[in-house]
Amino acid sequence: MEKEDARKQTREALHERRKQVIRMHRKGMPAMQIVDRSGLGWYAVNAAIKRYSKAGASGLRPEARGKKQGGGRVLSEAQEATVRQIICDKRPEQLKTEFALWNRAAVMQLIGRECGISLSVRGVGNYLERWGFTPQKPIKKA
Repeated sequence: MEKEDARKQTREALHERRKQVIRMHRKGMPAMQIVDRSGLGWYAVNAAIKRYSKAGASGLRPEARGKKQGGGRVLSEAQEATVRQIICDKRPEQLKTEFALWNRAAVMQLIGRECGISLSVRGVGNYLERWGFTPQKPIKKA
């Protein structure tokens, strides 16, 4: 039987497969025989058995995959709120910077001055997108 990669299965299917593995394990079947019958790899079978022995049936349910929401941020929530408030209330020239409008470079300089944190231009762009500040196209006048 061809082995199936457990990482490519949906969370519901993986949960069912893990329950199937545990049923076979509780019947006293050795791990390699479970691997042959279930179609999962040895690592997935062994991981399911370890999860079950640690946390019981509740440990079999797979967690959400991917990055955690809001993870990887350098600025704290308070710092983000401060920077957003400054951008909304003031223009760069009021803060005595060399920029006329708020752009990524201006916001990068503001974050460096207010928070003491050096961010890349792309990182600042990600924060601006997250905060809902999008690039605006100027209105053309006839």
